[in-house]
Amino acid sequence: MLLTPRSSALRPRAPRPRTAASRRLKSALLASAVSVCLVAASAPAAPLGVGDRLFPHLGNPGYDVASYDLSFMYSGSNSKPLQAVTTIDAWTTAALDRINLDFAHGDVASVEVDGRPATFESVGDDLVVTPEDPLTPGSWTRITVRHTSDPVAAGDRDGGWVRTADGLAMANQADVAHLVFPCNDHPSDKAMFTIRITAPDDYTAVANGLPAGADRSGGTTTWTYRTQHPMATELTQVSIGRSTVLHRDGPRGLPVRDVVPTKDREALEPWLKKTPAQIAWMEKKVGPYPFETYGVLMAQADTGFELETQTLSLFEKDLFTEPGYPKWYIESIMVHELSHQWFGDSVSPRTWSDLWLNEGHATWYEALYAEEKGGYTLQERMKAAYGASDRWRAAGGPPALPKAPDPGEKISIFRPNVYDGAALVLYALRQEIGETAFERVERDWVRDHRDSTAGTADFRRLAEEVSGRDLGDFFQAWLYGEKTPPMPGHPDWKPTAAEKGAKTSRAPKAPMAPKTLKAPKAP
Repeated sequence: MLLTPRSSALRPRAPRPRTAASRRLKSALLASAVSVCLVAASAPAAPLGVGDRLFPHLGNPGYDVASYDLSFMYSGSNSKPLQAVTTIDAWTTAALDRINLDFAHGDVASVEVDGRPATFESVGDDLVVTPEDPLTPGSWTRITVRHTSDPVAAGDRDGGWVRTADGLAMANQADVAHLVFPCNDHPSDKAMFTIRITAPDDYTAVANGLPAGADRSGGTTTWTYRTQHPMATELTQVSIGRSTVLHRDGPRGLPVRDVVPTKDREALEPWLKKTPAQIAWMEKKVGPYPFETYGVLMAQADTGFELETQTLSLFEKDLFTEPGYPKWYIESIMVHELSHQWFGDSVSPRTWSDLWLNEGHATWYEALYAEEKGGYTLQERMKAAYGASDRWRAAGGPPALPKAPDPGEKISIFRPNVYDGAALVLYALRQEIGETAFERVERDWVRDHRDSTAGTADFRRLAEEVSGRDLGDFFQAWLYGEKTPPMPGHPDWKPTAAEKGAKTSRAPKAPMAPKTLKAPKAP
């Protein structure tokens, strides 16, 4: 995710079982939650969670989702609830009298477990399902929920649907996919997705993955898409609008498809045609693109951010049409979301405290691209980040120990400490172990953990393996320290005092502007 600057100064598989290793990985994360949360059917239903430090009630113990089948029926109005059916295929990892799903902000009509009616109730943000018979460990189960999906956000929290000028899109990061569909809403439980959208014939619907058919009947079209790689719930994307899908070839024949408002296709084409070369640029840095397709979704919406939804990144259309943004700056934002396909999507965070690995890497490659295209050097940017780092740590916590999110605000964990603050950690690591070792760490990271989850401890182990050094003290100081350690190779770098009246708790993330431009202020 990349927060959009608003300063006037800058405006212008078919389901398949998980491997044993994958199940062991998830079991390790959930062990403590399972031991204290699984309750007998006679006890009152309660919301559960996997014990994530930042989102303790997200995710659920006792099962491992293999696939989602999502069906949405869009009436043509983006202010009315969509009729929906969510089917979940999962392996049980414990004996379950009840199954907790994350789901809120929708009405549930019925639930079936393995084709048989089940009772259900809503408790907190959980839909608690009681099957006719308890589920045994290691069994394959199918849960089908018929429900509505409300695109109008609740008054006290952000929603997952984004209402655009001509329809809908999704922005589920970090913790609101369960406001759209029932799920195990934590990135540690990735799964395959099939997504079906039925809409009036004059709308176009696009979702993650590759198209698998478009069936027309009675004035409506049902569009089907399937992923070929597992995906976290927060990366789900559905676009419904009066759109045009533009196709082009990427490196090695990779299908690239962009979704744009039909009326703006010509104006946006100069930006869209840059994507294949950007993919090739990233491949030279870290290795082959990890998914079956890529593209840009340009939405007519004022979101305040851009988002790396898997295989189809979400952008505000105005980013590309408003005057005043330097071209290199816009291109670097495109590369930020593209690089997330490797860092964050293919290799997903094991917990939300590992977010720095997503955003720090995306910021790193954004900055490298800006250096090549705009002449704003990486060293300049990192020196500026070093100056602000102590303030960022005080306001938002150290990069790998971010402070808890603000209630009801899905993007409030996306603070400067996990963007430029985390990229600063990567810069320090490169200074510490050398450029050759650092580049090998980057390539090995996305290769070794492709289609999986990984965390901070995994990154440290890899850096130590590649460099042949004990980096425990280095990572402890840079990732968890209240104060920023000295920068290797730059003893002259010092923290700088905050500008008078500047806000530091919720500063927007954007590439730091070159000296000829004024950096955006915090909202």
